[in-house]
This record gives sequence, structure tokens and C-alpha cells, in this order.
Amino acid sequence: MRENFKPGNMLYPLPAVMVSCQEEGKRPNVLTVAWAGTICSDPAMVSVSIRPSRYSHEIISKTKEFVINLVTEDLTRACDYVGVKSGRDIDKFKECNLTESPSTVVKCPGIAESPVCIECKVEQIIPLGTHDMFIAKVVNVNVDGSKMDESGKFELNGCNLITYSHGEYFTLGKKIGKFGYSVKKS
Repeated sequence: MRENFKPGNMLYPLPAVMVSCQEEGKRPNVLTVAWAGTICSDPAMVSVSIRPSRYSHEIISKTKEFVINLVTEDLTRACDYVGVKSGRDIDKFKECNLTESPSTVVKCPGIAESPVCIECKVEQIIPLGTHDMFIAKVVNVNVDGSKMDESGKFELNGCNLITYSHGEYFTLGKKIGKFGYSVKKS
């Protein structure tokens, strides 16, 4: 039997990412974002949704840039911590033993411990209610070279990334197929 549930966001799991940002002359900040996603492949564009009350919202609104840092199982505790503490009060990089990784195109750092740092420049901010959506162009992607295979392919699925689902963190499960497998001729 099916039951109706209150209208809400039940589109889970989602990638749990840490978004870093920095205002010139100030220490960098990082926050957890579960509402992040791909919105276009050419040009490469992403979105992140952030509450206006968040300190990082203020920074990104001013600088119009940020870095999306993918989160591994080893980074889960830091990911949770930076989502519940405010950068107005503490240095989250220091508190979580995160290493600033210089970016190539944007002025804010990525996180060196992250296997993928996606540098972004804001194109548009859309106020939506509890959150504002930052639509951004991907201007550079920096990856951990140790995750490259012998043919030069980046092994993203071997990075032990985490997801967020309804208030909980999970690692990705087993591979069950590959794009196009349902129509591939034997």
C-alpha cells in the first residue's frame, strides 16, 4: 500500500561535498553542501544551494567564485563538522586539519585531501526561499594524480566517495551496470 507523505525533498542520495571560498585578505572558509549538482555539460556548469544565513553565502555572493571539493570516506567527519560549525567563529581548515590547495583559475583554495577540486565562477544567483541557488561555470578541475590509471583515465569510482541520504552519510555501493548496458549487443 502506498501512502502520501508531506511535500519535501526526497531526491536522495546526493553527493556530499565541501565548498570552499575566500574573501581577499581573509582566511578561507568551507561548508558542507548536499544540494549540489551538474546542470549542463557544454559549457560545464554546476549549481549549489546555500542558505542566505550561512557565512559562505556572504563570501560567495561577494567574490562570485568557489571550489567544490568531493568528499571521501576519510573526509566524512570533516564534512559533517564544517556543516554544523560557522566559519564566522572558527578556522574550519585548521580545526579539521584540512590543507589549502592553491587553485589555478579562482582565488580561493581547494582542499588538498579531496580527490577532485572543481573551480567555479558564479554566473547567476537565484533566490528560491530557504536557499539561494548559485549557478556557476566550471573553469578548472584539479584531480589527485595518484588516482590516474596507466592509460591516463581518472579513476573517480575508486576514490571511495560518500553520499548524503535523508540525514545520513553513506559510501557508494557495488557497481551494477554501465551506461548503455541495457541496450548493448552481446
